[in-house]
This record gives sequence, structure tokens and C-alpha cells, in this order.
Amino acid sequence: MLKPEVSLPIAAATATIVFGIFQSTQPSVAQTRASAPGNPAIDSSRKTATWLSASVVAGISLVAADPTIFIVGGAMVVALDMIHRHAGAVNPATGKMVAGGVGSATAAYPGNGAVVSNDAGAAGA
Repeated sequence: MLKPEVSLPIAAATATIVFGIFQSTQPSVAQTRASAPGNPAIDSSRKTATWLSASVVAGISLVAADPTIFIVGGAMVVALDMIHRHAGAVNPATGKMVAGGVGSATAAYPGNGAVVSNDAGAAGA
């Protein structure tokens, strides 16, 4: 285990690396919120960023053999994943979260008789 004066800066650097991975692999949260909910391309890039970030955090914390790095880096991965996951589930017209499948690209597939409308996620809809 590393000394705190060494461990904390490495943990902060790891969190910064995670932030950089999320910034470089997907659109901004504002762009994600402005797109249709359930966009499969955005969801795929979020998953890629999450797995890549988790791998980097695990690798750095294993090499350094320090739990602080794992805790701080892991918390950053979870926080950014949830921020982007929420942004991808919000209907920009209503500002409300849409249940899985309601606003997704698969919901508008003509074979299942559903149509995505601007009301998706609206109260009483």
C-alpha cells in the first residue's frame, strides 16, 4: 500500500484518465440529452467507455497495489456511467426519463406496431 501523499495524487490522476476516456469516446452529456432516448449508438459508446475505464482503473490499482486508487477511480467510472445513462434515457421534448424500449429505435420498428412520438415519457402517455 502506498503512502497517502503518493496514493491520493495517483487516485486523482486515475479519475482524470477516466474522465478523459468518457470525453473522447462519446458525445457530451448535453448532446446525448438532445438526442432521441434509447439511441443504440450512444448506448454502445457509453458501454465502451465504461468497460475501458474500468479496465484502466483495475490495471492501475493492481500495479500500484493500492485500494485508494481503485475506490476513487471506480467511483468516477460509476458516476460518469450513471450521468451518461440518465442523459440517454431522457426525452428532450418532455425532459422526463423514458422507460426502456419506449423511446428506443427498436420501439419504432413497424413489426411491433409501435411508433415513437414526442409524447414518449410524458405524464399520462
